[in-house]
Amino acid sequence: MAYTHHDKIKIIIADDHPLVREGLVQIISQTPDMTVVEQADDGMELLDKIRSMDLDMVLMDLDMPEKNGWDVMRQLKVEFPNLPILILSVSSEDEYAVECFRDGASGYLNKQSSLGLLVEAIRKVVQGEKFISPHLAKKIAFDLGRDTEKQPHETLSTREFQVFCLIASGKSVHEISGELSVSAATISTYRARILKKMNLNGNVQLTHYAFKHRILK
Repeated sequence: MAYTHHDKIKIIIADDHPLVREGLVQIISQTPDMTVVEQADDGMELLDKIRSMDLDMVLMDLDMPEKNGWDVMRQLKVEFPNLPILILSVSSEDEYAVECFRDGASGYLNKQSSLGLLVEAIRKVVQGEKFISPHLAKKIAFDLGRDTEKQPHETLSTREFQVFCLIASGKSVHEISGELSVSAATISTYRARILKKMNLNGNVQLTHYAFKHRILK
């Protein structure tokens, strides 16, 4: 059933931290036109619950066990292309927001964002619009004004470049996962994205590129 102005916005929350979920439930419950109808603590549980429910939107973290947020987004866009997804992540918008939009998100917020901004984002995405925070809007405008002739590694986000350097230094996916405190599945997603962006075929080419361009010495 499509959302109308006369309905309460039905939201499912996915985050692997119970305290975060409960905090969001309390915040949203104070907003008269919204309700949290279900919760999930990992990506697989989230997908299973969405398939059996009538929802207006998904509010989820990126780094979750079982199936990470990137994979969930791609799956949802295949199965439920019109279901809005709002990402609420501990990572800054500078790191992941643009990539999330490319993968199907309708909006992106940092967990430090204000209650007012979260409520505004929820209302906007259920109306079929994209939510871009003031901070991200400024960043996009700044980037558009920069020289577009970039080296391949300059197109990477801050976190992607960090993962790129760690891979080039010889560290494994599991070692990088431990160092950055994110799941191995998420690191594998970054690796695939880095190789695609830079048109490289694997770790050997990636390492060669890093030394050739004096990123590693």
